[in-house]
Amino acid sequence: MLYDVEYGLTMIYNYSCAESMQFERKIYMKLGIVGLPNVGKSTLFNALTAAKADAENYPFCTIEPNVGIVSVPDERLEMLAQLVKPEKITPATIEFFDIAGLVKGASKGEGLGNKCLSHIREVQAIVHVVRCFEDPNVTHVEGKINPINDIEIINLELMLSDLEIIENRLPKVEKMAKGDKSYKKELDLLNKLKDSIDKNIPLRNLNFTSEEIELVRNFNLLSLKPVLYVCNISEEDLIKEEENNYVQLVKQYADKEGSQVIAISGKIESEIALLDKEEKEIFLMELGLKESGLDRLIKASYDLLGLMSFLTAGPKEVRAWTIKKGTKAPQAAGKIHSDMEKGFIRAEVINYKDLIECGGSTQAKEKGLVRLEGKDYIIQDGDVVLFRFNV
Repeated sequence: MLYDVEYGLTMIYNYSCAESMQFERKIYMKLGIVGLPNVGKSTLFNALTAAKADAENYPFCTIEPNVGIVSVPDERLEMLAQLVKPEKITPATIEFFDIAGLVKGASKGEGLGNKCLSHIREVQAIVHVVRCFEDPNVTHVEGKINPINDIEIINLELMLSDLEIIENRLPKVEKMAKGDKSYKKELDLLNKLKDSIDKNIPLRNLNFTSEEIELVRNFNLLSLKPVLYVCNISEEDLIKEEENNYVQLVKQYADKEGSQVIAISGKIESEIALLDKEEKEIFLMELGLKESGLDRLIKASYDLLGLMSFLTAGPKEVRAWTIKKGTKAPQAAGKIHSDMEKGFIRAEVINYKDLIECGGSTQAKEKGLVRLEGKDYIIQDGDVVLFRFNV
């Protein structure tokens, strides 16, 4: 820990790297990988985590959710490390759950429905894997390849599970609202949610007021969770310049609800995951790809959760710290240590690109590129920050 004591009056700690790691408030944002059986969920999970989860050609191979913590790819860390020569590099992380395949009727207990839905309830967002490839050797639980039908099966089961929660709550709130008008807003919200599901509209498609958002959080509804659709395509389709018809259909569907879509080949990604860094770069180059599908998936998942990274760089460590977009400087400092938020004085901030181009913080200061920011400053993605605070 670096500190200065001036005349016994003020102690200022400068947490610029990993000396504070033991105090860190760890953030593991969770995403659940869901989909029908045999769409490639576990293959994708294995590639993501280099774990050895079962990936067999029959339903319900994955019963308990496999869990893997994955590093968020960030080329900025490598560039900063070349500049400051730290002892180690620590990337941001997110957590993936490989959840057993859902089937039609899951909300009523079909297959492993109740257990799967309870696992989905524990995550903050959903990675929905959709089969967009033809292969006679891999069975499809519905008998044919139809990605929109597959998506709607999953969405329906999530909505039916939500409907049960809403319908159980409604009579109680209706009764309480008769004697206490403070329940009127919750009653209106529950009716709004029920009406959406009755119209077969997932709750994530609705617009909510800030007050409604606070209320709806208490219900932990499944179809309210943000979704990233992952089209699992064949190797042949991966190297084509045009998307196959299945992917185009998924994109059209996702556009209507404002969700993202990524097309990857689970088979190719599982091969790439076994390669070292140099071999991976050569393999991607041969395929004409700038980065792997998994790297794109992880970055998109991070963004789906509304997350971003600010950076710290020092001789002990170069690190990416995870915060919500829109976080102000004191709260960002609190992700490193709570004392830094309580005693926040200021943040010394430099844009990552400016720091690299200048060749170091000293040169950046000489050019006036290091800014002094106060409590109202909103941290930007890629800010390299040094926090100063009193204790």
